[in-house]
Amino acid sequence: MSRTDRREESVNSGKLSLYDVIIIGSGPAGYTAGIYTSRARLKTLLITGSLPGGQLMTTSEVENYPGFPNGIFGPELMMNMRQQAERFGAVAVDDEVIKVDFHRRPFELTTNIETYKAEAVLICTGASPRKLGIKGEEIFAGRGVSYCATCDGPFFKGEDIVVVGGGDTALEEATFLTKFGKSVKIVHRRDSLRASKILQDKAFENPKIEFLWHNVVIDIQGSKKVASVVVSDVNNGKVKNIPAGGLFVAIGHDPNTHIFKGQLELDEKGYIVLKGNSSTSIEGVFAAGDVHDYRYRQAITAGGFGCMAALDVEKWLLEHQHHAQDRENLDTSNIYRST
Repeated sequence: MSRTDRREESVNSGKLSLYDVIIIGSGPAGYTAGIYTSRARLKTLLITGSLPGGQLMTTSEVENYPGFPNGIFGPELMMNMRQQAERFGAVAVDDEVIKVDFHRRPFELTTNIETYKAEAVLICTGASPRKLGIKGEEIFAGRGVSYCATCDGPFFKGEDIVVVGGGDTALEEATFLTKFGKSVKIVHRRDSLRASKILQDKAFENPKIEFLWHNVVIDIQGSKKVASVVVSDVNNGKVKNIPAGGLFVAIGHDPNTHIFKGQLELDEKGYIVLKGNSSTSIEGVFAAGDVHDYRYRQAITAGGFGCMAALDVEKWLLEHQHHAQDRENLDTSNIYRST
């Protein structure tokens, strides 16, 4: 039976699964939230998305997540978090939400396979880095191609590094990378930058930074890891091979919020607008992680946001008595003190 047939059978039969909370997305935010809501004995469903575990599933070694002095591989960290959430009773489904209805409660969420209902929804769908879409980019992801200098910069000590972009993020990352790299070349297709004046001044004054104006990256070469980056001049088409041990792509991120358009308030960049700690424009719908956080974008901050949102969900459900379990006699005074 196909996914479409299974979903139609589920909808037609009228058997819509009802949960206290459904967490859309996984990664550090979603899995952390799942640990907290399931420990609180809320009936929790984690719909993990098209890439269960999020961006860390494509990351090699994670050295800056607390508790792992020798580092840990991204996929291993995510699987550990998932298993921890499942240990406390969360149900994890590797599927993708394709439609939501937040106009009435309980909320209704439709995936490729089934339709679910929930008293509360927590959105942890994250954001995806914009990619160059060139040859070698996917091949060398995690082997010299990175989208986060804060995450991966220390791996490139003594290397020649190339950064692509011309905005605040590109210049911030390039300046940060000079702490580790032997040299940093910023490739930009124009002859002027969008970045703020203060960041431009810092970059121009840094002796390790060089600008390659009117150029775009067209290829990445190497064997087991990045060895060089091929650029092309947009004016005359001249091609140049630049020796480099790392390529950092800093051309922006896109929040994964397309299915929430018309349902929730989003900002001009598409990020979810919060109306409190983690509340969205719809009462009972919460958000955590990179889906609203365009500043920090770290695994540890996403996990922290997931914890905060889970506690907010629990408190909201208790106050509104929107879940099926009888919790009338539960003392809620220590919710925010539990560990």
